[in-house]
Amino acid sequence: MVGWLKALVYGAGGMAVVGLAALVALQERLVYVPVLPGLPRAYPIKPSRLRLIYEDVWLRAADGVRLHSWFLRHSPTCRGPTILFFQENAGNIAHRLECVRLMMQRLQCNVFMLSYRGYGESEGYPSQSGITKDAQAALDHLLQRKDIDTSRIVIFGRSLGGAVGAVLAKNNPDKVSALILENTFTSILDMAGIMLPFLRWFIGGSSAKGPKLLNCVVRSPWSTLDVVAEVKQPILFLSGLQDELVPPSHMRMLYDKAVEHNRNCRFVDFLNGMHMDTWISGGDRYWRTIELFLDQYSPEVQSSDASCTSEIADDGK
Repeated sequence: MVGWLKALVYGAGGMAVVGLAALVALQERLVYVPVLPGLPRAYPIKPSRLRLIYEDVWLRAADGVRLHSWFLRHSPTCRGPTILFFQENAGNIAHRLECVRLMMQRLQCNVFMLSYRGYGESEGYPSQSGITKDAQAALDHLLQRKDIDTSRIVIFGRSLGGAVGAVLAKNNPDKVSALILENTFTSILDMAGIMLPFLRWFIGGSSAKGPKLLNCVVRSPWSTLDVVAEVKQPILFLSGLQDELVPPSHMRMLYDKAVEHNRNCRFVDFLNGMHMDTWISGGDRYWRTIELFLDQYSPEVQSSDASCTSEIADDGK
């Protein structure tokens, strides 16, 4: 009997070690999913398919990695805000084009869409340090453009993109006018305990309990809760209360942390919003919320040629 119990304990311990080793080795594949299961890595559509005016932009990150992006212009005569859009962790920028098309139509803005390294047509392999460099390269490119109002660059990040955007905003307080976060997590460390409950007592963010003995093995912690406390720009938090992936409590925790240090924060939740569809289920209220936020914190400078004439198809009509 004693021998059987020892074998059971040793077997369980061995499985735990193997599981931990696999987690350490494969963690990037769990965090970053450039290719959706059953689909090719290539872009399924281009912006022209949705009759959007766009430009292919190739960038070099600080470490030399070549990156692909799209700059989508609202119209040739419009100098409204430019939204630097950071996507979620799965798929590529083409999967966000329908959302961006509506964003441009409703907000009268330009949009810059970055393919993180390892995503779409960008080279390299994704990592936190690498994607942070990618985001900085995108912002640096926008700041050098002569055809946009560089005083009206707004970061928009959804899920992982919110973590990316928060870091970029913190690192560039005088170059970004505002930050919008949607359904973003407090940290990958906290998400690990949600996705893999047996890790909850060994991995966790700054607000988590337990010894957190395994935090040191996580290469992409994306500790947004700590970062957001250092963001100086106005922040809009958009939270879908039916989010099935990131608990809505994460967004409330981010807001509570930010507002301790930043008075220009606003939190808005959407009763039926899920992780990927809050922009749909939120309806007119969703877009009106963002519009009012931009009007307040990234306002248009009135001039004789300030009006914009949209060339974006209105919902296919």
